[in-house]
Order: sequence, then C-alpha cells, then structure tokens
Amino acid sequence: MLDIYFSVLINLIIFALFGWIISLKIKNVTHVDSMWSIFFVIALLTSVNSIEYLTERHEVLIIVLLLWSIRLCSFLTKRNWGKTEDIRYQNIRKNNEPFFKYKSLYLIFGFQAILASIISLPVIASLIDIRDYDLIDKIALAIILIGLLIEIIADFQLSKFLKTNTGGVLNKGLWKYSRHPNYFGEFLIWWGFFIFSLGSDYWITILSPILMTILLLKISGVSLMEQTITERRPDYIKYIKKTSSFILWPPKN
Repeated sequence: MLDIYFSVLINLIIFALFGWIISLKIKNVTHVDSMWSIFFVIALLTSVNSIEYLTERHEVLIIVLLLWSIRLCSFLTKRNWGKTEDIRYQNIRKNNEPFFKYKSLYLIFGFQAILASIISLPVIASLIDIRDYDLIDKIALAIILIGLLIEIIADFQLSKFLKTNTGGVLNKGLWKYSRHPNYFGEFLIWWGFFIFSLGSDYWITILSPILMTILLLKISGVSLMEQTITERRPDYIKYIKKTSSFILWPPKN
C-alpha cells in the first residue's frame, strides 16, 4: 500500500502546483475549494492504475466516490464563480503578507494535497482489497449515500435561502435540526468510506475519518464558520441555544 500512497501523494502535489500557478495569474486562491474533491478522483485513478483488475466491490466504490466528487466540485464552482476571493482566504492572505502569493503554495495548495492524501487512505485500501462484496460493504454504502443525500439537501436549502435572505437565520428543513447539516453529511460519508475499507488489514485508514472529523469540527468547518457569524447575523445567538451544532437532533424548546 505504501508505494501506491506515495504515487497518490506525488500526483496530488503536482495537481496542487497546477492550482497554485493559476492562483498567481488570477490573484485568488478560492478555486482550491473546487479542487478539493478532484484530489480524491486523482487518488482514485492513481490507485486503480496500480491494481490488476476491478471487482464489483471496486466498481461500487468508484461510482460512489465519483458521484460525491462531481456533485461537490460543481456545487462549489457554481457558488464561487465570478466572485471575489472568499473571506476565509482573504483573512489568511492578510495574516501571511508579505509574499502570500508564494506562501500559498504550501499554506493552501500543498497543505490540502497532503490532507487529501491522508483522507483518501480508505479509498486506496479498498481498491487493494479484492475480497467479495459483503454485508459490511452494504452498510458502509448505505451510510455514504445517506451522508451524500443529507449534504445535497442541506446545500440546496442553504443556496435557496441565501438568494432571498441576507440578514436572517436559516432554521428550517435540515437546518432546524443542525446548524451545519452539510458538514454532518460529509462526516457520515468519510466514516462510511472507512467502514468500506474494513477487512483490508490496513488500520491506518482510521486516520481518514478522524482527520476529517477534526477538520469539520475544529478547523475549516463549524469552528471557522461560527467565528464571525453572530456579528453578521445577530439572531444566530438564539439559534445556537436551540439547535445542535453538528449532529441532526430535535431542537430545544
């Protein structure tokens, strides 16, 4: 597995370098959001190229990961197209001047390539494993599909809300039960991929869902999104008191 992992890592770094060169031209790094899910397609294709044949189990994994990647990439590309640099990256840029355009090679693009290589470990391990499609795989697939469905619905509801409301708080639909249902969906997806890799004997794959959970809760997800949101949306304080921050859960009265 180690040799495939290093091949994946090299290809991801090459793709990250390509994204960085684009950022120098357009003076904007936001497109790295669209690149995120493509990192995993590259990891998938690199791994597929390293195995002798595909089983039914492999084909299921490929289809599901491609569905996730295409959906997320198209959603983020459409959301960010033609807009100024995302406020998250503006803040990172401001905190790392001078020469952020060069520092972004490792702070933004290289960092995401390395993260993606670690998070893709269950995908690599699952493709190496040639065992038959079994009950555990079906349970894992169900978890992945549920997570994907939650993510799709949450993103649709948020997009619809933002088109008509700029100052209120979205507290309907899935957002009534979680302040970040889209992140919860992503959480389920990557724990599902980990479960899919069980039986491969590569327990290092547990790093993938753990790292993704930390990212979603503490780094680029919930924690980052809520740092300034109460300043822009005062009603959000009441929303915090009533609504689960992550897991879908009935709101408090």
